[in-house]
Amino acid sequence: MKSLNKNHLAEILRTLQLAVPVMIGMVAGFSMNFVDTLMAGRLPNNQISLSAIATGGAVWSAVLMFTLGVLMALQPVVAQLDGAGDRPEGGRAARQGFWIALGVSLPFVFILLSGEILLQWMGVDATIIPTAVEYMDALAWGAPAICLVLFLRFFSEGSGNTRPTMYLGLMGVAFNVPLNYVLMFGKLGMPALGAQGCGYATSIVIWLQVLMMFSYVRSNHHYAGFELFEHWDWPHWPAIQRLLRIGLPIGGTIFVEGSLFVGAALLIARLGPLPASAHLIAINYSALMFMVPLGLASAVTTRVGNALGRGEPEAARYAGLIGLLIVLFTQTLSAASMLLVPEFIVRIYTDDAAITAIAVSLLFYSAIFQYADGIQICAAGALRGLKDTLVPMFINTLSYLLIGMSLGYYLTFNQSMGPAGMWIGMIAGLSFGAVLLLTRFLFKSRQLVKTGPGPNPGPAG
Repeated sequence: MKSLNKNHLAEILRTLQLAVPVMIGMVAGFSMNFVDTLMAGRLPNNQISLSAIATGGAVWSAVLMFTLGVLMALQPVVAQLDGAGDRPEGGRAARQGFWIALGVSLPFVFILLSGEILLQWMGVDATIIPTAVEYMDALAWGAPAICLVLFLRFFSEGSGNTRPTMYLGLMGVAFNVPLNYVLMFGKLGMPALGAQGCGYATSIVIWLQVLMMFSYVRSNHHYAGFELFEHWDWPHWPAIQRLLRIGLPIGGTIFVEGSLFVGAALLIARLGPLPASAHLIAINYSALMFMVPLGLASAVTTRVGNALGRGEPEAARYAGLIGLLIVLFTQTLSAASMLLVPEFIVRIYTDDAAITAIAVSLLFYSAIFQYADGIQICAAGALRGLKDTLVPMFINTLSYLLIGMSLGYYLTFNQSMGPAGMWIGMIAGLSFGAVLLLTRFLFKSRQLVKTGPGPNPGPAG
């Protein structure tokens, strides 16, 4: 460990070398949501449009989070096999991941097309539902594409090349702005589709990203050793099962965490368009800031998984600790922006005084949970690198649903605290989860250092 202690800066730089492209890509990619919100705030009847995008987008996000988590299994699997020097096996595992991507796209589409029944069942304000359903129907066209993008992205990140994530994000926002302008506001002879046009623009952009990512991975020499496209493999159920044993708990973990935020949006939508619009602005900016620790967590997964594949558990633990150190710095910056210039942030989204007043107050709560949010996602990324995915799922269920959501619901409706009650619940859930996930990583990594990693478990052992 002494040699590692002399190389703190080198490990930080290597982690950032992987993390920064992902951070840029995810911030740029999420900027599509930012642009959607910003432009919806300029539509006629902007409260309904903002609320519809918040509500329909919450359903999209809930399904996307589970899908993302399932496909994320490719990242630690490919990283460990790459570290072990078995790139062809990494390619075989990825080809089975392709079939998983196709499989999860089917329920994704079905859920989005069932928007009216779903939103009515959730008790969403009746004035929001028609516009939200139009938005979800338009998004459904992009659901298969996002599954294919994630499949290729996590394969690439597991291989140690994170630049495509950056390219995807930058390309997405570059195309999203003009497409939104044309389809939402009815330019170049197109009808003004409002929120629905925003959904169609998103779907078109995602299909363009599929084409770009496929071309990049197929032609770039970095992936040559994996032979991803040199062979065709039909579904092999034992290999798919091995991947799902990692991916399903990750999907459950991310879904449960996302459910806290998605559930908050849907519950606040019961209070009407004004609170829902203010919540959308505050949570949209919070989620934009969250892309930074989320990108860092992806890099930590690769660094930890690669070290473990090399049979170096001490280096794997060290990589996780370095990631946790970096995340404290990133979260200080995001919290500072919310505390120092909240009105400036909200004014970027809307000039509506009523929405602004509520959104500014909610950003204060968001600032409070920045450290907890960063620590929990970074610790979860480190645990994914160790292929430890089942226990984190139970931790998230306890923290975000049983504590965060329950407390938020109680304060919002039983104590009549309005949107602030739900945000206090989110603070409690994220803080509890951060403590448990951090403790789990420290315990699990210390245990591996003492006992050794054992033989390489294979694609999804």
